Amino acid sequence: MNFTKQRRQFYLIMRQVKNLNSISRIILLGVAFLLSFSSMVFAQQTASDAADGADTPSGEPQSAAVSSGDASAGKELFNANCAACHKLYGRAVGPALYDVTSRHDKEWLYKWIKNNKELIDAGDSEALAIYNEFNQTSMNTFPQLSNADIDNILAYTDTPKPEAPVADSTTGGGGSSGGGSGVSNNIILGVLAVVLLMLVAILFLVNTTLTRFAQVQGVELPVKEKRKPVWKAFAENQFLVLVTTIFLLLGGAYFAYGWMMQIGVDQGYEPIQPIHYSHRIHAGLNEIECKYCHSSARTSKHSGIPSLNVCMNCHKSIAEVADATSEFTSVTDEYSKEFYDKEIQKLYKAAGWDPATQSYTGNTQPVEWVRIHNLPDFAYFNHSQHVTVAGIQCQKCHGPVEEYEVMYQFAPLTMGWCINCHRETQVTMTGNAYYDKIHEALSKKYGLEKLTAAQLGGLECGKCHY
Repeated sequence: MNFTKQRRQFYLIMRQVKNLNSISRIILLGVAFLLSFSSMVFAQQTASDAADGADTPSGEPQSAAVSSGDASAGKELFNANCAACHKLYGRAVGPALYDVTSRHDKEWLYKWIKNNKELIDAGDSEALAIYNEFNQTSMNTFPQLSNADIDNILAYTDTPKPEAPVADSTTGGGGSSGGGSGVSNNIILGVLAVVLLMLVAILFLVNTTLTRFAQVQGVELPVKEKRKPVWKAFAENQFLVLVTTIFLLLGGAYFAYGWMMQIGVDQGYEPIQPIHYSHRIHAGLNEIECKYCHSSARTSKHSGIPSLNVCMNCHKSIAEVADATSEFTSVTDEYSKEFYDKEIQKLYKAAGWDPATQSYTGNTQPVEWVRIHNLPDFAYFNHSQHVTVAGIQCQKCHGPVEEYEVMYQFAPLTMGWCINCHRETQVTMTGNAYYDKIHEALSKKYGLEKLTAAQLGGLECGKCHY
């Protein structure tokens, strides 16, 4: 009987709680809304996957070669024999070769590729027209290529130029990236915000319900005692005030000293240059020696800025990045093939080079390069002494430049950094009679097997300041 009485009393109490039904309804509505939203998202994802599946696996336009032959094999032959002077879709040393089969007869192409000089000497009109158009520049002969090889090359030259990918307008509004569209991501974020607000509302209603339940039961709620404010208690404790003041003074002095010691130290300085130059491509992918461009580092105090003529030694024939370079640089969206091609055009404009006529126009423009590494006027540093005499690699001071997309100051270039290098770097004695003699004397003096730059006088003030 007591149990039945308690149950009746519980039911009477719960009837007095007005928010019980509203809480249940909110929970049910929230669950239904989440289920419907999940179904909608999964349906959109399925439709998107189906649309993506309809594209080609490679994401590139499919093209069929007009000429009979293997275009993939022709690409290898083209890169090995033709790419030095020809491009598919633009003029280089020779004409663009795209769709060359529609401009010339195939039998004539066989003769031209194998021995163009024979056609020119015979007075062939087509051969003479090409010869005169390109300033009577002789083309190499390729008698080793068979007709089948030439068919493969011609099949590759008939490949249409792939169109640039067009951004989908349905995914551009959200400004988001990833596998899903920007709209879907915004919907997900909006729903999560709504769910969070619902949870906050539910917690508030539950707290209100429990408070009313306690009031009906006659339970007294605890009353919070007023405590002394923390700041007031801290101010009344003289020991804590003293310790905190000492700590703040020491900390302030430490950070002030660190800040003042950074004045004039430009480590990490990474300015934007007027023409983008990728060390990652030139020194990394193409393995170009640093001193090919900075040749004065071997014999001069300064490493020097290479002239545009040094750049044009290669870029006369390189008006756009190659396929291998495009694959190498495709890991980043910022530095695309179109980006690098535009930078090459800036180089042409500055050097006064006309890629259409393959000649200099004489209209040059100075390039205002931004200097990155700067030493104080009272500090002396000689590149040739370190590069040629000591044999130190460029990466010792400039870091792994072959990995840099944008060049920046790798080392702090402070006095302490230079002194530590002199203390740690051992001097190479091989092939230098002067060092052999001084090594014998200093080895007896210091009792060492090998000497460092510091023991050869590398810490003397007059070495760098005079």
